[in-house]
Amino acid sequence: MDPTTYAVIAAAVVVGSTVQSAVGLGVGLVAAPVTALLEPTLMPGTLLIVAVLMPCLTLIHDHHDIDWRGLGWALPARLPGTVVGVWVVATLTERELGIMIGLVVLLAVVVTWRAVVVPVNRLTLSAAGFTSGITGTATSIGGPPIAIVYQHRPARQIRTTMAVYFLIGATLSLGALMVAGDLTGKQVVAGVALLPFLALGTLAGAWARRSMPAHVVRPSVLIVSSASAVVLLVRSVVGG
Repeated sequence: MDPTTYAVIAAAVVVGSTVQSAVGLGVGLVAAPVTALLEPTLMPGTLLIVAVLMPCLTLIHDHHDIDWRGLGWALPARLPGTVVGVWVVATLTERELGIMIGLVVLLAVVVTWRAVVVPVNRLTLSAAGFTSGITGTATSIGGPPIAIVYQHRPARQIRTTMAVYFLIGATLSLGALMVAGDLTGKQVVAGVALLPFLALGTLAGAWARRSMPAHVVRPSVLIVSSASAVVLLVRSVVGG
């Protein structure tokens, strides 16, 4: 990566991790379209590494109110979804993956913005886990399906439950990509290089939780994510 590209992706990670630390998700929504736009060869491995490291930082300070029962349904369902996600990565070209990432982000924004009420039960948790396994492995954006199910739970339960889900789920996705030969050394190095910016965003998110209302943070990240996704979609379609 040239320095400018690295700086822009690092800035996206800072913004995304700030939001995720504050409300439970965001790093994939913000950073995935930016990364796919500027350096598609880093997708999805680099941001999956970020997705593994992010919850580690979150859970150090906040590990209460985790919904282990819900995770018991969502995580097993992620396994078959992960297999499908690996197939998607192996099958799609960079252009097609860019289109998929853009569409996944826009769909997530639309559904999240409308605040669809979804009951928290075995069926919805399993469906969310399976869907998240596909999108999380193929695009590094696995949070929205789980977040939609949990959106009306207490804020701390959302953050901590999703942190555990991201930690285990992203680890599964990385392992599957590695076995399939779709995780490159370049992606690993880039993911590790983004760790300081991830830590910076986590610290900023802790401040945001105390100082900024969620109704300000949430629309902001959705707007930024939408803009990035639209640019990525246009470039992928026209540039292809």
